[in-house]
Amino acid sequence: MSGYILVVEDETPIREMITFVLEQNGFNAVEAVDIKEAKEKIIEPYPDLILLDWMLPGGSGVQLAKELKQGEYSRNIPIIMLTARADEDDKVKGLDAWG
Repeated sequence: MSGYILVVEDETPIREMITFVLEQNGFNAVEAVDIKEAKEKIIEPYPDLILLDWMLPGGSGVQLAKELKQGEYSRNIPIIMLTARADEDDKVKGLDAWG
């Protein structure tokens, strides 16, 4: 297996589908269902990529992305936001998380 990807998604069918596809393609996918669990799993070895849902129990994925981008060890982890939001304001908020 190569590439450690953290999938942070609270909806079980979506999380399991993403994890399945990643594992079928040779990635080591680790699942988290909320902000707390995601933070517990962002430890050494750090993920090569985080797939992060926008709306999660315990907080916003956008807020978690902001926190990670401020952390000494987590700032360089690429993050892809998973969301159904399409409003321009939401896109700006998502991009501001990396600002």
